[in-house]
Amino acid sequence: MKRRRWTSEQKALVVLEGLRGRPIGELCTEHGLSQSQYYQWRDRFLAKVHKVFEPDGEKKVTARLERENTRLKNLVGELTLELKKSEAVYG
Repeated sequence: MKRRRWTSEQKALVVLEGLRGRPIGELCTEHGLSQSQYYQWRDRFLAKVHKVFEPDGEKKVTARLERENTRLKNLVGELTLELKKSEAVYG
């Protein structure tokens, strides 16, 4: 049996149907998925739903800081290598 690929939008719509009160067994039969799969999606959905209310600015700041952190880590790594090379030559 070929595995079905679900988009995040499709998963969200299925989970929302269940949260609105539709019987899970009926929902899963219609969409061809197991109840355990539905509950996994639901749990992931509910665990991250708070992010919907975060301002977009926070996401941009976090992404910028993560990029800067990566850049600085690379710089420290390069400088450490140069220092070890110079110690080997003069040490």
